[in-house]
Amino acid sequence: MKLFKSGITLLLMLLLFSVNAQKKNIKPNVIVVLADDLGVGDVSKYRRMHNPKIIIETPNIDKIAENGMLFTNAHAPASLCATSRYSIMTGNYNYRSPLPWGVWSGYAKGVFTPETLTLGRLMKKADYNTAFFGKWHLGTGFRDKNDPNKIFDLNGGKKVKLNIDISKIVSGGPKQNGFDYSFTLPSGIQNVPYAAYENDEWYPLHEKSLIGLIDAAYCERLGYELDKNEGLGDSKWNPSEIGPLIVSKAVDYIKINANKEKPFFMYYCSQAVHTPHMAPDELDGIKIKGTTPSKHLDMVKELDVQMKMLVDELKSQGIYENTVFIFTSDNGGLHTDGDTWDARHEPSDIYRGCKNDPYEGGSRVPFIVSWPNKIKAQTIASQPVLGTDIMATIAAISGSEIQEGEALDSYNLLPVLNQEKKVKSRSFTIIQGGSGKEGMIIKDGWKLIIQFDKKDKTYKTRTPIALFNLNNNIWEHEEFNFINNSKYKNKVQKLLKLYNETRDSKVKTGYHL
Repeated sequence: MKLFKSGITLLLMLLLFSVNAQKKNIKPNVIVVLADDLGVGDVSKYRRMHNPKIIIETPNIDKIAENGMLFTNAHAPASLCATSRYSIMTGNYNYRSPLPWGVWSGYAKGVFTPETLTLGRLMKKADYNTAFFGKWHLGTGFRDKNDPNKIFDLNGGKKVKLNIDISKIVSGGPKQNGFDYSFTLPSGIQNVPYAAYENDEWYPLHEKSLIGLIDAAYCERLGYELDKNEGLGDSKWNPSEIGPLIVSKAVDYIKINANKEKPFFMYYCSQAVHTPHMAPDELDGIKIKGTTPSKHLDMVKELDVQMKMLVDELKSQGIYENTVFIFTSDNGGLHTDGDTWDARHEPSDIYRGCKNDPYEGGSRVPFIVSWPNKIKAQTIASQPVLGTDIMATIAAISGSEIQEGEALDSYNLLPVLNQEKKVKSRSFTIIQGGSGKEGMIIKDGWKLIIQFDKKDKTYKTRTPIALFNLNNNIWEHEEFNFINNSKYKNKVQKLLKLYNETRDSKVKTGYHL
């Protein structure tokens, strides 16, 4: 009888262990990677679709694509980073933001309220551990040195801002918007404050770090030109050390959280390939600096090695098979590096324009999703995709619900990833340009570019300036700009009306089921 009871007890224990193990692994970990200023032409897997001559190989990003699904018609929500980051974080078009044309300072007021659904809050609802790494660029609050009870209020003007206590983020950052852990740079590597923060506290870059002034002369001594604001930062600030620091923190996070009861969600916003182009000498034992034709391409190589380090750690911890990996960029590629052009490398691939432009090169981005044993390897999808779609997609994957009024412009891509026969796709796409303040709408391959009057603060004065048929003019050759062709007057009017009605009515355009 005792033997029988012992057997029953053992059986129950084994069943309980099995159920707990299944429960533990039922949800996958999710990693979303947002590259900075990476064009489709910067990824060799994409470039090979149009040109066999590859100047820079990205073998690790290519492997992620080969193990999953690569999207060939993907756009960033905007041609500039801060505006795109708002849309990716919320699943909303940029015009729904309180600052629809972007947040351009680490001291700016944050664009989220406590009620705003962010990627972090979404995954918290799904019972995930959540973490943010890298460039935030969505506004952060610091205390005013003149009044510690007050958050510093950013005023205009070119005067260097020094009356800020940058030792701690007190509002508007990742920790206040759904992320349990944060290792962040409020403005990336390109603007004030020139400092890193771990869980809101200033993270000294070296033992002798102090908070001091980062000015043009300081940057010149390090070998690069300061192209943004002078201001406060870590006295040992060096952009070439930031990428290795961010990725090492992310690797440590994977190691610590790999096999916890809760799965983890990581939003990894790399500093690469934004200027200043200061790559490290080496990363993960691989030489980086000076190994490609240009400083810009050195940064592309660094980004590729960062992806290798993340994937290697997932495999080392035995969780690679149960991790969804989404890779994309915040806007199109850069056209600022003469050495890159001399090497005949084209960051925008075959597309016209670059970052900040209303043309395809300004918003076309790589978009890759890998989920071993779930997404069929070596697959390509041509459906129109936006960065806003990340929200509804990971909601479906994690089992988190999106409520009415949230993620209004996000499409669930899980049916596409599962290669289901009947897939609901967006009937038109709205994209935002850059500092030129353009809006774009694409429907059935026809693209209308609309110029906003910069002097009209209501954003109601809108003038169509270009009409391209991307079906046979994906390059947007100007000789086939039909904006002044009477034959296409009706097409222009219909697209403009659809754009205006959609934007002004604030109607939902996404699909979550």
